[in-house]
Amino acid sequence: MNPRAPIRAEWLGRIDYDEAAAIQHEAAEGVADGGQERLFLLEHDPVFTLGRNASAADVLFTPERCRELGIAVRESNRGGKVTYHGPGQLVAYPILNLSPDRRDVKRYVTDLEEALIRTLLGFGISAERSSVKERVTSVWVGNAKIAAIGVHLSRWITTHGLALNVTAEPLPFFAGIVPCGITDGGVTAIARELGRPIAVTEVIEPLLAHFGRVFGREIIGP
Repeated sequence: MNPRAPIRAEWLGRIDYDEAAAIQHEAAEGVADGGQERLFLLEHDPVFTLGRNASAADVLFTPERCRELGIAVRESNRGGKVTYHGPGQLVAYPILNLSPDRRDVKRYVTDLEEALIRTLLGFGISAERSSVKERVTSVWVGNAKIAAIGVHLSRWITTHGLALNVTAEPLPFFAGIVPCGITDGGVTAIARELGRPIAVTEVIEPLLAHFGRVFGREIIGP
């Protein structure tokens, strides 16, 4: 039995990327001071985010086109390159303290992938990690990426996390970037794989359940 306290999960709904970044920062400071670990679930307003390994060339849309479509562009301190966040995508930001027993970045990312793979299997979707080096920290259905992972750790406190395409709504916007620097693969969503509509909120409960099992933690809320 893991002696740690439960993780508090919270559904934030649809919020701006900058607001979510501020919420994460405040929560991370609280966890560093011994406060309760958090797991924020949300949808973002449309935004291209550039990770630490991204370049401006990874955004294919012009600034004018981004403004026309209402897509913000933001730099991020997470790992990885560029990705898209927007309505129809379930984003999860765990704010955890990996000390002292889980101080392994690779294990942490692998566990996030595992929670996603189990969640998708529950919807009848067979997803997997890719063996291709350039496709690390993501989850794939065949040659199409269905979820992206990008994390940041400071003193073993985690921020950022994962983004799972639920509805087909986000998919056209990936044409405006080189998703995570990958040029030879597509993108997909739960709705596309199922061939029917599905709401983002339908995925929250199973994702939380599998997250708790994979990390060996009790999840409280939302």
